Amino acid sequence: MCGIVGYIGHREAYPIVIKGLKRLEYRGYDSAGVMVYDGAIKVCKTKGKVVALEEKAQKEINTNGTIGIGHTRWATHGVPNDVNSHPHLSNSGELAIVHNGIIENYAPLKEELMKRGYVFHSDTDTEVLVNLIEEVQKKEKLKLGKAVQLALNQVVGAYAIAVFDIKNPDEIVAARLGSPLAIGVGEGEYFIASDASPFIEYTSNAVYLEDGEMANINLKKSIKIRKIKDDSLVDPYIQELQMNLEQIEKGGFDHFMLKEIFEQPSVIKDTYRGRLHADKGIVQMSGIEDNLEKFLNAERIIIVACGTSWHAGLVAEYIIEEFARISVEVEYASEFRYRNPIIKSTDVVIAISQSGETADTMAAIKLAKEQGAFVFGVCNVVGSSISRESHAGAYTHAGPEIGVASTKAFTTQITVLTMLALRLAKAKGTLSHSDFHRYLLELELIPEKVKEALGTIDSAKEIAAAFKDAPNCLYLGRGYNFPVALEGALKLKEISYIHAEGYPAAEMKHGPIALIDEQMPVVIIAPKQGHYDKIVSNIQEIKSRSGKIIAVVTKGDTQVRELADYVIEIPETSDALSPLITTIPLQLLSYYIAVYRDCNVDQPRNLAKSVTVE
Repeated sequence: MCGIVGYIGHREAYPIVIKGLKRLEYRGYDSAGVMVYDGAIKVCKTKGKVVALEEKAQKEINTNGTIGIGHTRWATHGVPNDVNSHPHLSNSGELAIVHNGIIENYAPLKEELMKRGYVFHSDTDTEVLVNLIEEVQKKEKLKLGKAVQLALNQVVGAYAIAVFDIKNPDEIVAARLGSPLAIGVGEGEYFIASDASPFIEYTSNAVYLEDGEMANINLKKSIKIRKIKDDSLVDPYIQELQMNLEQIEKGGFDHFMLKEIFEQPSVIKDTYRGRLHADKGIVQMSGIEDNLEKFLNAERIIIVACGTSWHAGLVAEYIIEEFARISVEVEYASEFRYRNPIIKSTDVVIAISQSGETADTMAAIKLAKEQGAFVFGVCNVVGSSISRESHAGAYTHAGPEIGVASTKAFTTQITVLTMLALRLAKAKGTLSHSDFHRYLLELELIPEKVKEALGTIDSAKEIAAAFKDAPNCLYLGRGYNFPVALEGALKLKEISYIHAEGYPAAEMKHGPIALIDEQMPVVIIAPKQGHYDKIVSNIQEIKSRSGKIIAVVTKGDTQVRELADYVIEIPETSDALSPLITTIPLQLLSYYIAVYRDCNVDQPRNLAKSVTVE
């Protein structure tokens, strides 16, 4: 949530900060603001989008200056409005701050500061933090960096911050705990951002702050990184970025989401490239190979994730249990640590997150590690918090996913988890030699089949036009495709704001069947493999109650076609790998319904791409 951008160097800061904020719009926000220093602190902020901020800034402030910080805010403390937007100034007007996260003990801190004469103009916890820094600075007669460190040792919560002090205009102080922050290192210039996308065209070198670290970024000195807790120095690790500008542009597509849907054939191939060698009968990932005994000796695997990643975990539960015969439990990371779970040292915990920064999943990892479990991370972003906190893991190699509604994250996560299941099955001997080779060959063919499934775009448009005004929708699937029903319903909810629910098809008659009438569209995932006859029976139950049936079927199907109002054909594959194909038309259907409803596809209301607060 929220986006931070900062610049200090020899270029004009304002255009860099504004462009950077636009790059971070995918994170979700409801207001935006910018500070530029040109001998004086100039602040402009507004409720709404970055475009509105640009218009306001051009009218209200001088945007010249080589130092600037900017922010896109997702409201936590206080409603979205101009006053609550960041940056916030201290009472003296000498300090400016942008902040991502939540200060949980802001209320007692605010009360104490008010007793000392501080006046607050917003409802935010961030204004409390900047005035706390100012109070520490004045009381102890400290430079900004030391004041920030002492102030942060008094707060409870999560944060990524960038702070500027007019008394030392060659420096920005940055810090993080629980929210990501990257520092771009250029020639005589530095960039600060929530991720590397705002500065990718200026430098390929970045330092990612670890939890509990702060950085003094000074034009006259080398970057200094210290531990917030004890002030000890940390050697900055500068790494080369593994993304390029082309990856974060739309590339001729109308929306990032559509681009990312169509990237799936190539990114699935990138995910198994170098790991899967079907001709040699080999599937291997270093994170598994180096820890194979941990998996083989596991009494159970616990998967923790949120949202789309949780749905990928549900698919993995079916695959791992069938292939490797290891018991799997799939948990909402947001509930995991609050129910006092039983975790054993013989457990393997798989944590799944696209961003690698999901706060609830991070909290689940920390609990699992405290209880002695082995943690295996599956995420997309190299150098992210989850990749660093896990004992081992695997990247999905999907490339940047900018659209808030995940698409390629889902399919690449399933790809990684399928390879994991196959590797364990081979080691345990729980799949026959012929079945193992068959699955390797089928997985290698998945990109071409996904490409073929993308050819259903015209059918998706036709169905979307017919049902764009439907107030509700049911999604039904069985076995491996029950999680796909959940994911299809989530996509529709996220970007079109139509209420949708996913169910196991057999559960329909245990309640949801009461909702079915001629106004209710029902999306049924009915490939020829698996529980086909049972699905046909469910379709007949819906048909007899006048429900509108949209069926995803294997190419050449005739039985379901006779019953359904609309049919989307997909290529045939094995039951276990079918979620990689069946999800594609559901992504397209949700996308076009949202487009026809004139919704903001890439930035749906109230949502954030990376949920970095619990």
